[in-house]
Amino acid sequence: MSNYLPNLGQIQISNNALAEIAGYTVLECYGVVGMANPNLKSGVASLLSRDKLKKGIKVTPVDEGIEVDLYVVVEHGINVAEVAHNLITKIKYELERLAQVNVVSVDVHVQGIRTKE
Repeated sequence: MSNYLPNLGQIQISNNALAEIAGYTVLECYGVVGMANPNLKSGVASLLSRDKLKKGIKVTPVDEGIEVDLYVVVEHGINVAEVAHNLITKIKYELERLAQVNVVSVDVHVQGIRTKE
């Protein structure tokens, strides 16, 4: 994604950098246990380690800006719809604030639910 600054030049932010911003923002959201791999293996969601957060996020450039897909695991007993709404709002806000990109959509895919151990 790039922004043009008249007479000053151009700023380019990679999709990986945008995914990292989104990943760290997700971890700050209440009710989220962690990021999950988008491809379920044997129908089981596995948590990604902190250094692989962006594998649970897909950033797709579109004409109007970017679309973001999040693959998360949430905590048992939490209102999943509310967690998803909070994720959408927070990711959109942080990406627009930090990277100045237009976020067209944020889709949340809940890959699993974890109980406290």
